[in-house]
Amino acid sequence: MINKMLLNFLSFLFVILLFAGCSAKQEQEQPKQIPLVNATKAISLDIPWDQEYPAQVAGSLEIEVRAQVSGILKERLYNEGEFVDKNKVLFIIDPQEYQIALKKAQASLEQYDTEVKKAQRDYERNKELIKDNAVSQKDYDDSLSAYEKAQANYRAAKSEVDDAERNLGYSKVKAPISGIARKENHSVGSLISLNGDDSVLTTMVQINPLHVNFSVPGKQLARLKEAIEQEKMSIQEEKAVVEVLIGSKVYPYPGKIIFFDSAEDPLTSTFAIKVEVPNPESKLDMTPGQFVKVRVKGITFNNAVLVPQSALVENPNGTFVYVVNTSSNNVVEAVPVSAQIRDSIAVVYDGLKGDETVISGGSLKVMPGIPVKVELKNMNLPENYKQAYVEKYGQQPPQDGVQQGQVQQETNQNQDGQTENNKQQTQQQDNNGQQQETQKQEQTENNEQK
Repeated sequence: MINKMLLNFLSFLFVILLFAGCSAKQEQEQPKQIPLVNATKAISLDIPWDQEYPAQVAGSLEIEVRAQVSGILKERLYNEGEFVDKNKVLFIIDPQEYQIALKKAQASLEQYDTEVKKAQRDYERNKELIKDNAVSQKDYDDSLSAYEKAQANYRAAKSEVDDAERNLGYSKVKAPISGIARKENHSVGSLISLNGDDSVLTTMVQINPLHVNFSVPGKQLARLKEAIEQEKMSIQEEKAVVEVLIGSKVYPYPGKIIFFDSAEDPLTSTFAIKVEVPNPESKLDMTPGQFVKVRVKGITFNNAVLVPQSALVENPNGTFVYVVNTSSNNVVEAVPVSAQIRDSIAVVYDGLKGDETVISGGSLKVMPGIPVKVELKNMNLPENYKQAYVEKYGQQPPQDGVQQGQVQQETNQNQDGQTENNKQQTQQQDNNGQQQETQKQEQTENNEQK
């Protein structure tokens, strides 16, 4: 009985080892699968190289509105923060003191005017008498001196009247420019003096035109200058403008650069730039102090190489792309590149020439040195690049989708190869089944004999 059980166990173990050997052989004979990836042709275009920077709005003029006479602040005649026209009365300082001073000056002027008239009559009379020697020379000279003195006193009195009128006029504080009148510094009823900042009643900002201030990093400016010298980039002066972005909205009036600092700020390593932007209707779409963005237009990147953003691969050693060598059995090569993402497109500065086939999808399935099957897809260019494509190639860029031709043929060949492999696997499985059935019959006959 024991011998019979041992024999059955050995026969069962033999069948398992035989089946395992066949499976291992089948795995060894099964060919390795070639990965299928998406690929895109790199494109070389002259693209607009618009740069954006954070910026801050400022008024073209910012003026302190000061009191020029002292006294009690009697009235405020504007709403804080509103737009006011030039010469509008903003504040009134109690004018009573200056009205009294004007009246006194005018009275003095009238008194001196009387003296001038009397001295003039005496002088005219002595002037006729001196001709007939009816008066002495001394009397004539005295009358002339009295007349001249009276005239001088009159002029001095007239100056005092003018000064009093001016001070009375200063009691009405007027807007020196057209612009935004800000918050008052002194409330009604305050005593205004002319000492230092006590005389500042408010400030005003001119908003037509507006100024927008921003800075450009010194290193970026140096690279731009170098690229222009190497003819990699160019500036079209007729198209060189500065757009202001308020959120996602473009301000309707482009600006022009009116100031470019010639020295780099040692604290920030940037160059200061000022842009003048028209605001003909003095609207408050942009207000001084507001943070916005500016877009510098008119710079062109010559022969820029474009690939999909998904083609870039990052690792600790840097950035690279997988290039498919179509002339050598589609073997993958890793090419280091320098690139910047713009509008979901990778603009490659260095590393590609513009005619390569790069892997844009499925890069995790590949590694350098292995062959791949590729499915070519077109690149989705943004609108501002489509115009550059039309200008260079005279037609619209191709739409998204799989490109047909050789790729489809390769796919069919791959499918045929897989079908043949499946047939071989099925035949192998049938052979294994027949061998197992034969072994079972032999085992049964041996058991019956025993």
